Amino acid sequence: MTPTEQIDALGEERDTRVPVTVLTGFLGSGKTTLLNRILTEHHGMRIAVIENEFGEVGIDDALVVDAEEEIFEMNNGCICCTVRGDLIRILGALMRRRESFDRILIETTGLADPAPVAQTFFMDDEIASQLRLDAIITLADAAHILEHLDEVKPDGVENESVEQVAFADKIVLNKTDLVDEAQRHEVIRRLRAINALAEVLPARRADIDLAEVLDVHAFDLDRVLQNDPAFLTDTEHQHDSTVTSVGIDLPGELDQRKLDAWLSTLLRTRGADIFRSKGIVALAGSDRQYVFQGVHMLLEAENGREWRAQEARGNRLVFIGRNLDRAELNKSFAGCLAPARTAAKKAARRAAAGASA
Repeated sequence: MTPTEQIDALGEERDTRVPVTVLTGFLGSGKTTLLNRILTEHHGMRIAVIENEFGEVGIDDALVVDAEEEIFEMNNGCICCTVRGDLIRILGALMRRRESFDRILIETTGLADPAPVAQTFFMDDEIASQLRLDAIITLADAAHILEHLDEVKPDGVENESVEQVAFADKIVLNKTDLVDEAQRHEVIRRLRAINALAEVLPARRADIDLAEVLDVHAFDLDRVLQNDPAFLTDTEHQHDSTVTSVGIDLPGELDQRKLDAWLSTLLRTRGADIFRSKGIVALAGSDRQYVFQGVHMLLEAENGREWRAQEARGNRLVFIGRNLDRAELNKSFAGCLAPARTAAKKAARRAAAGASA
């Protein structure tokens, strides 16, 4: 019996290692939505979360709900390559506080290849002795996954969407409400052509039974090695260099009409090349954050939480896509700022309204 096993009441060996779930999926597939569902469900589990962002300006930390769970951010590179050493160090630090959580959940960037992440749990002896890779859960955007699967990449450059589907233990087919029945069946057919063994779970807003994705003992190393004998060989991989991130961090308040017009024009003219857009901004005349998230030409926006009393009101945006023009994005977005006098007047009205209340 190994140190990671104990005998249960029935006399059977029980694996006592901490289970780890990896959430992967292309940009905008709904990983953070599923993460928020997991953090807010009354399941009684204590979860340590590790988040990896591709964007150069951190946004996801503000999009994750306030929860008691500890959240570790890794936004200095892609988890499957440049920051893998950071992942090992965070996992090691977590295991020194083993009693404070029951499981670990890793949300990868939408451009991550899940294979090197999975290798981490088998190629480092200390990690392997304390942590168990429970499952790789891949989210797929029903409305956009086909175009990403069909994308032609330069020689030597991997298609991350294909890799994410191929390596999944389970696939959450998200946003099924955005496609008709025929397209849904075609998407499922294509997913199963790439990975016939992974169960496909149709969903809207990641509304799945969490028992389908947590503590499911779905990752099988022997099966992986049968399909990919070189899995445990630490090989390099290459991302598409035309896909970049542009982050904008600008103080001030925005004119909402200008912002809406700017986003509408940008996504209408460049939406095919903008895989993911997200932002948290300050609108003149509003006490609440304004949060938007987009996938290609589809955009959702809503009021978020109230700005805190000592919090600097400002604007953080991230665009991830192909051949992005950093200078133009920064210049055109700056045109959405509300005139200083207008913003000052609206701030005064807010203060007066608060005083009278």
